Amino acid sequence: MNAEPDDTRPAGVPTDDAPAGIPARFADELIRPFVIGTISVLTLIQLVAHPPARLPWLTWGLVVVAIATGVAPSVLPWRRLPDRAQLTLVSVFMAAGAMSFSLAKDTAAPALVLLASVTAGEKLASRRAAVTIVGAGTAATAAVTWVATALHLPHESPWWISLIVGLPLYIGLARRERADALAIADLAARQSRRAAASEAREAALEERGRIAREIHDVLGHALSGIAVQLDMADALHAAGRGQDANEAVRRARALAVSGIGETRRAIHALREDTLPLPETIARIARGSTAGFEVQGEPGEVRVEVAQAVIRTAQEAITNAHRHAPGAEVRLLLDYTDRPIRLTVTDTGTAAPGARPNHSGSGMGLVGMRERASLLGGTLYAGPTEPPAPGWTVRLELPR
Repeated sequence: MNAEPDDTRPAGVPTDDAPAGIPARFADELIRPFVIGTISVLTLIQLVAHPPARLPWLTWGLVVVAIATGVAPSVLPWRRLPDRAQLTLVSVFMAAGAMSFSLAKDTAAPALVLLASVTAGEKLASRRAAVTIVGAGTAATAAVTWVATALHLPHESPWWISLIVGLPLYIGLARRERADALAIADLAARQSRRAAASEAREAALEERGRIAREIHDVLGHALSGIAVQLDMADALHAAGRGQDANEAVRRARALAVSGIGETRRAIHALREDTLPLPETIARIARGSTAGFEVQGEPGEVRVEVAQAVIRTAQEAITNAHRHAPGAEVRLLLDYTDRPIRLTVTDTGTAAPGARPNHSGSGMGLVGMRERASLLGGTLYAGPTEPPAPGWTVRLELPR
């Protein structure tokens, strides 16, 4: 008799040897051994006190076999046994209990076949196999009862009483369904906890990667520029061009100061991630006396995209104040259907008496372009389209 895959327990349910809830372990470790032990002890005591008058060795043998196979599901690693071994043990348990039903009627032995029905429903992986075994056991019990009546054995019972043998099958099936439901719930809870832990680790790795990119963008460009200027200063000094060497050192110092400022702005931007993007850009604009406007319906954007928009806004405002101090600066954050667009414009005319500072390294613009490219976007930095004067920085990124 083969177990059918289509009527086995749900896939992925832990076995009886795996953690599958306290009720299942309680039943296997306490209730089942207690019940089978009690029935066995009572049956043996009653057989000793009142030995069977007819077929004593057959009766004793059947009772011992029924007790041994009935104890097996509680003492053996049941789910590690092959399906064929499980079917064989339950079938022998049912057959021995069925024949003991009439031969040892005045003892507790008739309860063994009832327990065999419960065991078939609860322990066999295939419902079809359980129904088949219990049906065969019921027929065997009726046949043995009819034979005992025909042979006028003592203590014979009406054959129809044997029909109750199959009823406990539904108790076993119900216990099986409940154990499966508890196991599935326990498995789902453990998978949910693992998924939450995995998401937390992924978020932490993503945040670490974002911080690493910030450090690379800010410090990497600044330090590489400083190294180039210092190498140039060393070469110029060796060539006897002291004035040019001093100028290279001053440029290196300017790069260091700019890098410190960029680092501070990056730290500020990282702290601002908890705020909505429009509010963050508005705070940046207010801090630099720039105008700010939002178009479209603000929506969710990726963390990397929001960070790129923030960094571009800071860098564009810094460049505008450096090259055209006192010029009017305006920021426009445009939420379109797919991309998000940031446009920073200035009038390009410095205020009267203000002195533009053209000592920047240009690394900030390079960093903005690299960041936009990594995120699949574009960055334009150049003169504003005529007839409007000034300079425009336009960042467009997919959400």
